[in-house]
Amino acid sequence: MMCRLDEDQEPDSGSDVAATDAAFTSLLEDSAEELYEQAPCGYLSTLMDGTIAKINATLLEWLGLERSAVVGRMRFTDLLTVGGKLYHETHFAPMLRMKGEISGIALDIKAAGKQRMPVLVTSKVKTGGGGEPLLIRTTVFDARDRRAYEMELLRGRQAAEEARRQAEADRARLQEALAVLQQNLLPAALPTIPGLEAGSYYHTASPDLLGGDFYDLFPIDTGRWAFFLGDVCGKGPQAAAVTSLTRYTLRAAALHDPDPVNVLTTLNTVLHERYSGGDPRYCTAIFGILHAGSDRVEVRLASGGHPSALIQRADGTADYLPTPGGMLIGVLPRVRFTAAHTELRPGDTLLLYTDGLTEARIGPDRALYGEDALRAFATAQPAAGPQALVTALTGLLAGFGDGLDDDTALLALGVPTPLTTPLPAPASEDRT
Repeated sequence: MMCRLDEDQEPDSGSDVAATDAAFTSLLEDSAEELYEQAPCGYLSTLMDGTIAKINATLLEWLGLERSAVVGRMRFTDLLTVGGKLYHETHFAPMLRMKGEISGIALDIKAAGKQRMPVLVTSKVKTGGGGEPLLIRTTVFDARDRRAYEMELLRGRQAAEEARRQAEADRARLQEALAVLQQNLLPAALPTIPGLEAGSYYHTASPDLLGGDFYDLFPIDTGRWAFFLGDVCGKGPQAAAVTSLTRYTLRAAALHDPDPVNVLTTLNTVLHERYSGGDPRYCTAIFGILHAGSDRVEVRLASGGHPSALIQRADGTADYLPTPGGMLIGVLPRVRFTAAHTELRPGDTLLLYTDGLTEARIGPDRALYGEDALRAFATAQPAAGPQALVTALTGLLAGFGDGLDDDTALLALGVPTPLTTPLPAPASEDRT
């Protein structure tokens, strides 16, 4: 945009023009040579054999050397550390000869005071009119700030890696402790019952959390055995505490009065009184009594809000044993439980399970596996006894993959066929 002089404005005087010329002349005093010498980076030129022909003051200051001791007396590699020389000979120089130019190469030079100074080096071969190489021009940038930043990043990465290793070690120790605690909440091994067979399996959905599923099998008196299986709400230490209380309450109540309804009623009273405050806790459970006869086993059981037991018969059929009216245990101060009764003959298997099995997600639509599918699965399996059924179900659970996202407990009880050990005759006073 052009400016217009007002009518009363005088043209520039000669003195203004002179001042402008003086300022321009002062700028010219900052000659190219002075800019070269005082540049914020180092400059040097070498002959093709590496002999230094020219070097600026900035680089000399970094090196702590006099110009007379460098120019014509030293090669570029004399400025480098041992490692820098090795890299120059094996990588830098060959690449420069091949390409004629190389940039941003990290090297270390021997700075003043015998200090190692990190630099970034860019070199270019200058050629004559006929294309023959004449000299090498090199620019050296101070990389100390960059090196410090890289070292800080490295220290941070190392600290993060150490923290990761420590976290993994802590997690491994935690998982080991949780596994030990989980084992203490389950029987180490099922007892051997004359004339009967038992099998069990426990799937832990997460090694980092204590599960709330539990089961047990133990003797009451001559010819009678008690069993139970259940699921405490929640996971973690709180659920483990409820599981421990539940197991010991069921055992103690069974030894006092083994009637299944009375045992579950006692458990309901204990849980409700203990957890009726601001942190209510409850569980589902099946409790039952096995009474061995001469050719069969009588089973009396009751359920508190738990999935019905499944019976696989020797004739190849399978169906659920209804336990109507069972309520969650520990929610209300007074509840009603209903007893159920069945008999196990040679080849029959009674299966108890937690809902992790039937609530597993399958297929692309993530549908529930469900009780109908479980009954069909049991029907399709040969009636080969409790352990065979548990083994088949273990394979089924493994096939669910990530669709099995809850802990799952299995307990199977049955009479082998044919009987290899006679069942002890029941004492009349032991009947429930």
